[in-house]
Amino acid sequence: MTLILLAISATIVLAVLAWNLALYALPVMVATTAFQWMYGADIGFWTALLVSLGAALVSWILVFAIIGFARNPALRLAALALVAVPSAIAGYALTYGVAKDAIDSVLLLNLLGGTSGLVVGIAALLNLGTAAAAVSSR
Repeated sequence: MTLILLAISATIVLAVLAWNLALYALPVMVATTAFQWMYGADIGFWTALLVSLGAALVSWILVFAIIGFARNPALRLAALALVAVPSAIAGYALTYGVAKDAIDSVLLLNLLGGTSGLVVGIAALLNLGTAAAAVSSR
């Protein structure tokens, strides 16, 4: 029982942290993927690092440009989904990683992870809406 309460407490603390960092899940995942791809192609560590940082910056600029300037609702929804899905995956993985040793029930573990992923995905959408409104108002 104590481990379950500890897992729930740690999940709440990490969920608050994930709420604040949810907007950065897309650039981090893009940078990680680009780095792995470039480093696997044997171009060197520092070049792969520069390429991955550039890819993260391009993804960030592309999403903000689409949300800030596009008039097509389907295109804006696709950009929002592009940000929300990696955030939801990160929220699910965060909760699953914290609670997997404390909770034996697979159903309860998946429900807790799914709820956390949903909350973090919604947080990314809210944070993105605030950030895009600030960028497009300038």
